[in-house]
Amino acid sequence: MFSQLKEDISVVFERDPAARTRWEILTTYPGVHALIMHRFSHWIWKHRFYWLARFSSHIARWLTGIEIHPGATIGRRVFIDHGMGVVIGETAVIGDDCTLYHGVTLGGTSWNKGKRHPTLETGVVIGAGAKVLGPIIIGANAKIGSNAVVVKDVPADATAVGIPARILDEAKTQQRDDMAKKIGFSAYAVSDNMNDPMAKAIHALLDHAAKQDQKLQEVMEQLAKLGADVETDAEVGKAFDVNHLNKIVD
Repeated sequence: MFSQLKEDISVVFERDPAARTRWEILTTYPGVHALIMHRFSHWIWKHRFYWLARFSSHIARWLTGIEIHPGATIGRRVFIDHGMGVVIGETAVIGDDCTLYHGVTLGGTSWNKGKRHPTLETGVVIGAGAKVLGPIIIGANAKIGSNAVVVKDVPADATAVGIPARILDEAKTQQRDDMAKKIGFSAYAVSDNMNDPMAKAIHALLDHAAKQDQKLQEVMEQLAKLGADVETDAEVGKAFDVNHLNKIVD
């Protein structure tokens, strides 16, 4: 019990730069309080004192704003940051070293008894307001974006965003960032949320510019092999991309 409490406090220092002292964490962090109370409620639940377990978890919800069913299984070094509005269902399983932000729901999609809530493997991070629903598995070290709605399995080390959530193509995301830098366009504050028409249009333009740039480079290489006097690839490519993008936007 005390070893887990020590881990709970230590993990706050690792993941929250606002934490200053152990006493501050122990007395003012509702996520820590909710986990302590849950372990007590879960122990009672396992000994089949169901009403008492539910009542103790109800008190914890009233004190912390975090609702954890006493039947839920929670691993070690789990960090619930801020915590207000977090809901964790009865058959949810949270692995070691996971992080949940405020407004997260680990809920069910069925009224049938049995496994109906998500399983989070080691090291999962779930952003604020995200909803992870159903008996799905979120793989180790996966990340769920803020306000995402996840209803399907997410593989290990993947990032899922959007409504409904989809897996980000890391290679394409990096390609877009590189192209944005190359043509002098800043994609700052433009999320990869395809439900936003503006973001969708900009991403389509960046993908199109990347394809045109690749084709242009191939043409330049062929001309160079034929002995043509070719200008610097980067300068030609940049000028082409900027002019082409401006025409499309206009």
